[in-house]
Amino acid sequence: MAATQPHLRIRGLHSHTGSQIQTLDPFAENLRILLRLFATWRERVPELKELNIGGGLGCYYTADDQPLSIEAYIAGIIATAEETCHELDVDLPHLIVEPGRSIVNEAGLTLYQVGGTKTIPGAHKYVFVNGSMADNIRPALYGSCYEAALANRAHEQATETVAIAGRCCESGDMLVWDAQLPAAAPGDLLVVGRTGAYTQSMASNYNRLPKPPVVLVNEGQAHLIVRGETWEDMTRLDIVPEHLR
Repeated sequence: MAATQPHLRIRGLHSHTGSQIQTLDPFAENLRILLRLFATWRERVPELKELNIGGGLGCYYTADDQPLSIEAYIAGIIATAEETCHELDVDLPHLIVEPGRSIVNEAGLTLYQVGGTKTIPGAHKYVFVNGSMADNIRPALYGSCYEAALANRAHEQATETVAIAGRCCESGDMLVWDAQLPAAAPGDLLVVGRTGAYTQSMASNYNRLPKPPVVLVNEGQAHLIVRGETWEDMTRLDIVPEHLR
């Protein structure tokens, strides 16, 4: 390897198991496969020291989720690594995990303002908000589910099941299909929890909508950390030909 790629120094192996995994078995099986591969490569590349088993650890979005705790995940990974290395008669490599979403997702939430409601008999009651699939594409893209509440009426009992719709005039522009809420009214603040991962990073300007601001709240203090886009931001790259001015 060194002879054909003299400028590369192989440190270890890296894998990606999947996403939103809520049981230990897939991680353990992936680790066993990687360690067998690691043991084979160590004979050819003695400087191989690291094994990164990637991310994929699931987190809570709705009551249907029962994710592994960080403690159970790490304990299972260590036990599997020690047992497999003993079977293969190899030293335990430097193990790296990427818990990413399971850490940051809980830290984020998204606030919307209710603009109105509409009831379709025999179908749904819709609550319309001033956000859309532009700021959270995940429900439209691959059916992700969230829980929602009215932030300004959080202590009130839920009285109805509603569908939360965005403002893009698209049939797929739905944020939550079955939110349990008090009767929402224009001006209410709707909060969608656990949006700290894969929301802002996947946001777009679909339908020419500006991206919203991001606010950091810490110990009762709020700090603007990403400015919301303005119309000037949206049009700064536009060029009008001279003959059309």
